Amino acid sequence: MMAEGQWKQVAQRVFQRRYDPLDITVGAVLGEHGLTVIDTRNNACEAQEIIDDVSARFDLPIVAVINTHAHYDHTFGNQLFAQHSIPIYGHHLIPAHFEEYEKPRLEKVQRSPEAEPEMDWDGVVLTPPTHLLAQPCTLNLGGREVELIPLDAGHTDTDLAIHIPDANTWFLGDIIEQSGPPMFGSGAYPLDWPIVLESLLERIQPGDIIVPGHGEPVDRDFIVRQLHCFQLLATTLRDAHQRDESIEQISYSAELKNLWPEDFLQQAAADAYAQLPGTEPDPR
Repeated sequence: MMAEGQWKQVAQRVFQRRYDPLDITVGAVLGEHGLTVIDTRNNACEAQEIIDDVSARFDLPIVAVINTHAHYDHTFGNQLFAQHSIPIYGHHLIPAHFEEYEKPRLEKVQRSPEAEPEMDWDGVVLTPPTHLLAQPCTLNLGGREVELIPLDAGHTDTDLAIHIPDANTWFLGDIIEQSGPPMFGSGAYPLDWPIVLESLLERIQPGDIIVPGHGEPVDRDFIVRQLHCFQLLATTLRDAHQRDESIEQISYSAELKNLWPEDFLQQAAADAYAQLPGTEPDPR
């Protein structure tokens, strides 16, 4: 059950808060003299709610923001933090991803709000991170060491793993999801996703705490189980492509259908086929 409306301590001076809509994880990493916020939600109003909730709970200024990836529900609040001159860290491909995916969708909804009436994007201004990262680095943020690791393409080509070494804690954004199935579309790479998880498992130790982009914290074994499903999915899609099957003809195992609904699997197939040689782009 979602514990929305409160900060949950997941490790020493590391907190998670889950927000509606979409059960978004926001992280707070406390240092000696400052606090780092992880992800900024869906618009400036929701970002202000983060700022207010941080102020009400913690007696520390926000000294940095980190985006786990480019998707709207994790970055569209960036503008408010930028207005406060708070540095924002993220994957170096976020600006390109914004141009290809987030910007067209944002402009469409701003022109025609009825297209997605649940989105409150009227005042959103796309704001990429102020500090773009292409290589792993360790930063001292507010007196706390935080390791930032740009990942290869998986959920998107902008995924960033955040590691707090002294707390054995990871924030992984949507490369791992707990409260719902991992999502495809908007720049997903389902064939490469398992490779990213394999590389992360080389770093993540038994006993480490993993905070997903949606849902409650999980352990390393959870990632191992989700990796198995991604490996099975990638094999299924590659084999279907080799047999020249259409997306609609692909048959999925009960294990895959237990994790992903049919429309998710079809989107994964469309993403995979678009990235395989000799495939016509899917019209969807």
